[in-house]
Amino acid sequence: MKLTKIAVLFAAVGLSASAFATDGYFSHGYGMKAKGMGGAATAMAIDSFGGANNPASMVFAGDRLDIGVDWFSPKRGASRTGSAANFAEDSGSNNFLIPEFGYNKMLGWDMAVGVTVYGNGGMNTSYEKGNVTTGGACNGSNPLCGTGKLGVNLEQLIVAPTFAYKINASNSIGIAPLFVYQRFSENGLQAFAGLSSDTTKLFNNGHDSATGWGVRLGWQGKVSDAVTLGAAYAPEIDMSKFKRYAGLLAEQGDFDIPANWNLGVAFKATPALTVALDYQRIQYSKVKSIANSAVSSFPAAQTAGSPYQLGNSEGLGFAWSDVDVVKLGVEYKYNDKLTLRAGFNKGSNPVKSGEQTFNILAPGVVTDHYTLGMTYGVSKDSELTLAYMHAKENSVSGATNPYFGAGGTETIKMYQDSLGIAYGMKF
Repeated sequence: MKLTKIAVLFAAVGLSASAFATDGYFSHGYGMKAKGMGGAATAMAIDSFGGANNPASMVFAGDRLDIGVDWFSPKRGASRTGSAANFAEDSGSNNFLIPEFGYNKMLGWDMAVGVTVYGNGGMNTSYEKGNVTTGGACNGSNPLCGTGKLGVNLEQLIVAPTFAYKINASNSIGIAPLFVYQRFSENGLQAFAGLSSDTTKLFNNGHDSATGWGVRLGWQGKVSDAVTLGAAYAPEIDMSKFKRYAGLLAEQGDFDIPANWNLGVAFKATPALTVALDYQRIQYSKVKSIANSAVSSFPAAQTAGSPYQLGNSEGLGFAWSDVDVVKLGVEYKYNDKLTLRAGFNKGSNPVKSGEQTFNILAPGVVTDHYTLGMTYGVSKDSELTLAYMHAKENSVSGATNPYFGAGGTETIKMYQDSLGIAYGMKF
């Protein structure tokens, strides 16, 4: 219990400064070792982050403690040309420190208990210049024609106690109850008041919080000395509502955690070389506040009382599609002290052309992630792990929403870098 409290406190310190936006708003990987391998970890048992990857892996991970921090730098920007409200601006708030924590304890040869603490986020922007350069009422306003700073912030802290059990020497199952705490804030949407079901709960209401409970289930099996398979599934988590933003987010401020599942295989090509491959699916399209369209719903949203108004059941949203992710990682044990890693993570883009206007707030459009990592044994029972990730720039362009006048093309873009370090201790 003391370790769990320490873990929650450690993660909460970084929660107020968290921002992820890689595979949608999920991280490309959980645990510094997985991050160095493009996130491929479903069939691996290399640390105590099974609560985020595959809880069944914990019974093969042994007694250990992992604690780390990631410097994360997303560079986001947006522009509008050919309209009466042109602008071009990069978002501020580009440097974040993201902590991580994991602990695992074996209970005999066939059972293990532990805890993983991790975060999600990424709907994070801060446009502060108010630099719309031409035309009418929007002149001098923020990119979405409101006043003052425009931006949104979403943070999710997940605490995952784990229990894993070996069915036999080669197969294990695991369960991780998930406690989720999330915070949300938004500024600068004054221009959307005519589309909202409750303008007093639309913008500039500070941070609001929500909580919910879920579960992650997993299986891991060693098919042979060379091949290990894994699978994990987390159903959608029903969250309490952001009441301060009931006039913005669909279903009166609802923002559930989407269902996600992953399959993996790890192949030990030689005693020193392991190749891991994961497939993950994140079902953003099942969460209305994330998936509802802001284009097809727009005409009806202009009518008071319409279910398509912001905050109502079919209210305008970000129109995110489901994301499919392929993660490929390689781990090479150079010698008894040094292990090297590399990886590639390829995800589909959740943002469609034409839906970019609302996604100026949340330009989670990167798809290609390149990673490197290493672990160095400081002593027999302790190690340091480094991981680097670069997500190359990607952009989405499309016609400006009619709410900002006829004509015009908008573009949203992003690229990312991260560099993390973690300390691992075996006991």
